[in-house]
Amino acid sequence: MYIQYYDSPLGKILLAADETGLIGVWFENQKYYASGLKEPIEKETAVLKETKEWLNVYFSGKEPDFLPKMHLIGTKFQKKVWQLLLKIPYGKTMTYKDIARMISPTMSAQAVGNAVGHNKISILIPCHRVIGSNCSLTGYAGGIERKENLLKLEKKNGI
Repeated sequence: MYIQYYDSPLGKILLAADETGLIGVWFENQKYYASGLKEPIEKETAVLKETKEWLNVYFSGKEPDFLPKMHLIGTKFQKKVWQLLLKIPYGKTMTYKDIARMISPTMSAQAVGNAVGHNKISILIPCHRVIGSNCSLTGYAGGIERKENLLKLEKKNGI
């Protein structure tokens, strides 16, 4: 496992990758910070370099037109939810309930919320675009203020 740090306008971010792809993007001190990292080596790899480039484009106010190769590590259900998050357009939001209904008519929004909360690849897998049914900015492992700032960045520069 390899790590690098990225200084974003919203705070320091830890990037992690393995031989397969990107495995983590965490804001410093966020919930589940560095979850699953074992004996990481600080070294720039191709995927970590590409992730930094993606973040540079994103924080410059543009929608990146590429994604670094990712290695999603989680349950089958979590991976399904994370794949759906990748389909939420830049500058748009969806509710936990919307995502639950995409999976099953009986799926609970809470189950989706739990999977969203365990997303290890913040920003690139846009869990910040998921909001409560009443349009509230509920739950974001990186902090509600960061979630609000990410959404403002996208809306200001969105399509």
